[in-house]
Amino acid sequence: GFAMDALKRAMRWDEENYGREYDLDQFNIVAVDDFNMGAMENKGLNIFNSKLVLSSPETATDTDYERIESVIAHEYFHNWTGNRITCRDWFQLSLKEGLTVFRDQQFSGDQRSADVVRIKAAQRLRDTQFQEDAGPLAHPVRPESYREINNFYTATVYEKGAEVVAMLWRLFGPAAYRTALDLYFVRHDGEACTIENWIKVFEDTSGRDLSQFKLWYSQSGTPHLSCRSEYSEGTLRLTFRQTTPNTPQQSAKQPFVIPIATGLLNLNGAEMRPTTVLEMTKETQTFAFAGLPSRPIVSTLRGFSAPVVLQHDLPRDEQLFILRHDPDNFNRWDAGQTLAREILHGLVRNESEPDAEFVRSYAEILHDSSLDEAFRALMLEFPPESDLQRSLSETGEVADPVAVHDACDALWSAIADRLADRLESLYRALADDAPYAPDPRSAGRRSLRNALLRLLTRLDGGEAATDQYANSDNMTERVEALRSLLAVEMGEAELRDFKQNWSDDRLVLDTWFALQIREAPPAQAPALVRELAELKDFDWRNPNRFRSVIASFAFGNHAGFHAVDGSGYKFIADWLIKMDATNPQVAARHCAAFASWRRYDAGRQEKMRRQMERIRSAERVSRDCAEMLDRLLKAGSADAPGGA
Repeated sequence: GFAMDALKRAMRWDEENYGREYDLDQFNIVAVDDFNMGAMENKGLNIFNSKLVLSSPETATDTDYERIESVIAHEYFHNWTGNRITCRDWFQLSLKEGLTVFRDQQFSGDQRSADVVRIKAAQRLRDTQFQEDAGPLAHPVRPESYREINNFYTATVYEKGAEVVAMLWRLFGPAAYRTALDLYFVRHDGEACTIENWIKVFEDTSGRDLSQFKLWYSQSGTPHLSCRSEYSEGTLRLTFRQTTPNTPQQSAKQPFVIPIATGLLNLNGAEMRPTTVLEMTKETQTFAFAGLPSRPIVSTLRGFSAPVVLQHDLPRDEQLFILRHDPDNFNRWDAGQTLAREILHGLVRNESEPDAEFVRSYAEILHDSSLDEAFRALMLEFPPESDLQRSLSETGEVADPVAVHDACDALWSAIADRLADRLESLYRALADDAPYAPDPRSAGRRSLRNALLRLLTRLDGGEAATDQYANSDNMTERVEALRSLLAVEMGEAELRDFKQNWSDDRLVLDTWFALQIREAPPAQAPALVRELAELKDFDWRNPNRFRSVIASFAFGNHAGFHAVDGSGYKFIADWLIKMDATNPQVAARHCAAFASWRRYDAGRQEKMRRQMERIRSAERVSRDCAEMLDRLLKAGSADAPGGA
C-alpha cells in the first residue's frame, strides 16, 4: 500500500516538475525475494527486491519506508531517463543513473525535509564514493574501460554522477535547468545517447562552452578545495585553490569547474549577503565582496554545492558559530562533523577530550524546537569509523582500527555524561501515543527520540531501552531499542525474543542478523559472525541474507573486520570464494571490503593481500571477482598512507 502511494506521488511529481507523463496503460511491479540489486527498471515491468516494496509498521522501519519511497520513484523516473532515452553503450551508464538519482533526490526532498535529504546524500557520498576515489577502485564517472560491466554499478557512477547533474542545476538555476531538460526530452526521445548529447542541450540553451565542465565525467578523484580569507577596508577576498590527488591511470589533473555556494554572516547570525554561487574554473582563484560594514563569518560550500573535500581552516570559535547559527543547515551539520572529527582524531592520539563548548553547542541544537526533528537527530550522527581511518591516512597516520573504535565510543559516552541532566526529559517529551504512521514528521520525531535513547542507555543501565522494546507497537522503535542495548553489551533476552517472534519473516530476520553483527564489540565480532554463519537460518544463497551477515561484518563492524590476527579477512575470503561459484556479481561487490588495504599497518596489509591472492587464485574464479581483485592488488605505494 505504501509503495503504491509512493508510485502515484512520483508520477504526479514527474508531471509537475519535468513535464513527463507515463506512456503506457499499465505499470507493473514484481517483488522478488532473491535479487542481487534493489530494483531494475524494465519498461513497464519493474522488478524489485521485496525489501523495497513490502512494508508494514510491524515489519518495516522508518528507514525502510524512506528507501521504498525513494527507490519506487527512482525506477519509475527511469521510464524517461533510462528507457525512452537510454545509453548508447555501457560507458554512458551515468547518463541514466546519475540523472535519475538526482531526480529521485529532488523528489525525496520535496516529500520530506530537503535539508535532511541533502545531508544524507552527502553522507552516502563521503562514506562510499570518497572512499572509492581514495583507493585502487577509483574511476571516472564515465569509466574508460571495463572487463565486467557489473563492476561499474558503483557509487561513482550513481552518487557522484548525481552530484555532477546537481552542479549543472546550481550553475544554471532551476529555470534554465528545466529549459535544458525540456530540450533533452524533445531532441532525444527514443534515442540511445551519450554524455556529449546531454552536455550539448545545456550548451545550446545557454550559449556556453561546457568543455571544461565535462572533465567531471572523464577525470577520477575527489578534488580538495582550500579556502583562505582576507578582510580589509570593507572588502573580503576569498582565495580558493583546488588540487586533485593522483588516481590509478590518471596523474596530471586539470582544474574542474566548481560551483561554491557562499554566504556571509554577521556576528548575530544574520545574512550580510544572500548566498552567492561562485564559479571556480582555475587552479587558484580569488573572489571579492566589497562594501561590507564589518568582517563577516564565511559560510562556504553551502548545501554541499560540489563533491569536494573542503579544507577551510576557520578558527575554532568560527566553526562553533556556524554550528550554532548558520541559516544553511548543511553547513551547521558539516561544522559539527568537522569539530567531531578533530575531537576524534585527538582521542585516537590520546591528545584531547571533548570540550565543554562543543557539547554545549549540541545541547542548544537538541533543545531548539524551531529545527526539524530529523535534522536534530542527524546532528547526533558523527563520522563513521571508516571515514576517520581515511581522514587520518590523508595526514600520513596509520591508526589502529580498535583505537578508532574506542575513540568513537569515548565521544558518545562523553556527550551522554555531559548531557545527563537533560537526556531523559528530552526523550520522554518526544513520546507519542498516536498509532504509528510513516509520514516524515512522525519519522523525524522517532529518529530524534531514538538518537537520545542511544545516549540515555549509556547512563540508565538500559532501563528506557528495555521498556521501549517491550512496549513498542512498531519495528522502528523496537529495532532502535535493541540497537541501543547491544551497543552497551546488553539485550540478550531481547535478541532471543526478536528471533522467536520473527523467525518466519525473511526480511525481519535479515535485520536480526545485521544488528548484532554491526553492534558487536570488536573483540567478539569475528567469533560471533562465524557462529551466526553456521545457523540453518543463514541461507547464504539469498543475496539479502548474505549481505545481512557478510556485508554487515566487512563494512559495518570496522574494528572487528580488521582484527589484528587477520581472522576477519580470512572469514570474508572464505565466503567470497564460496559465493563466487554461485553468484559472481554479489561476490565481486563484497571484494570492495579490501579496497582500503593500503591504509593500514604492514601486518594487516600483508594479511589482506594474502587473502585477496587466495580468492584470485581460486579454481574457476569469476571474471567479476578477477577484475576487482586485479585492480586492488595493483595498488602501489601511492595508495598507501601519506601517498599521492
